[in-house]
Amino acid sequence: MELDMEQDGNTPTTMRAARMIGRGGYDQLVISNDVPVPRAGPGEVLIRVGAAGVNNTDINTRIGWYGADAGWSGDVPIYPRIQGADACGVIVATGSGVPASRIGARVLVEPVFRDASGTARYFGSEVDGAFADYAVVPSQHAHSIVSTLTDIELASFPCSYSAAENMVVRSAVGSGERVLVTGASGGVGSAAVQLARRRGAEVVAVAGEDKHAAILGIGATEVVDRAADLVARFGSDSFDVVIDVVGGPGWPALLDVLRPRGRYAVAGAIAGAEVKLDLRVLYLKDLRLLGCTVLDDGVFAGLVAAIERGELQPLVAATFPLTDIVAAQELFLTKRHVGKIVLDGA
Repeated sequence: MELDMEQDGNTPTTMRAARMIGRGGYDQLVISNDVPVPRAGPGEVLIRVGAAGVNNTDINTRIGWYGADAGWSGDVPIYPRIQGADACGVIVATGSGVPASRIGARVLVEPVFRDASGTARYFGSEVDGAFADYAVVPSQHAHSIVSTLTDIELASFPCSYSAAENMVVRSAVGSGERVLVTGASGGVGSAAVQLARRRGAEVVAVAGEDKHAAILGIGATEVVDRAADLVARFGSDSFDVVIDVVGGPGWPALLDVLRPRGRYAVAGAIAGAEVKLDLRVLYLKDLRLLGCTVLDDGVFAGLVAAIERGELQPLVAATFPLTDIVAAQELFLTKRHVGKIVLDGA
């Protein structure tokens, strides 16, 4: 049965999309020009994608980093899947229960969808995402935005900045506190630098030496190299909060430099997922370890409001057309950039 759907009258029946057809190398990414345009179901909207950002999640799912046959949530991926968690676009159709007045609204997509039961689905993982001309999302996760920024600039925000804001909120970063941010040149790390600084914190960032000037330019008080001995440089008990997306063999030092009752928040493990934890450090210092994936209520809406007020700086390292998604992911994996790599939907 056809679903009730209001639309702008200009939406085609087929679209271009980059589809992941299985787990493996770049050969598992296929550009198709005849993919049916999805229809907005009850409570949903159809958006015309203006731009979409590239993320670790896209690559990790394709190569099986989360497990032999698992996506970020542990569920078995369904192929073909259109990936892409970051999207800026315009609503072109609404499903039943969504007012047609939403058509024409410029929106940012909140990338983690939650239903009434609290079950989370990740845009571009459990459901098709933004690496296409069109995408369907729940209306409540398509946040209207009024901004002079371009689609490419806006597409640099959703996934990275919401992940960073979620860590900053959960770890309760406050004015005057000292915060250490790892992986500060990446999308999440560079966002965390800005978001912690916005709350009045003193931010020390960790990044490659060639990126120090750029990180200082977005608000870090000090930037140290990835190979630095953090304990020797700062001493034990030197930070109130650690915001981490790196993990790996240097992880124990991140707890060593936390002050008693310090907070550690993590939303990534680009240097390695398995770390060595000395439980004595954890309990004797009364530390809090916070894993952060599903966004807390209000995090994304607050982020959109901050963007509208011009409080956050988009950091776009490079742009590619959707058809060059492989080249975009290859550049992403070099980790030589500061900020986000974005696919232009034009």
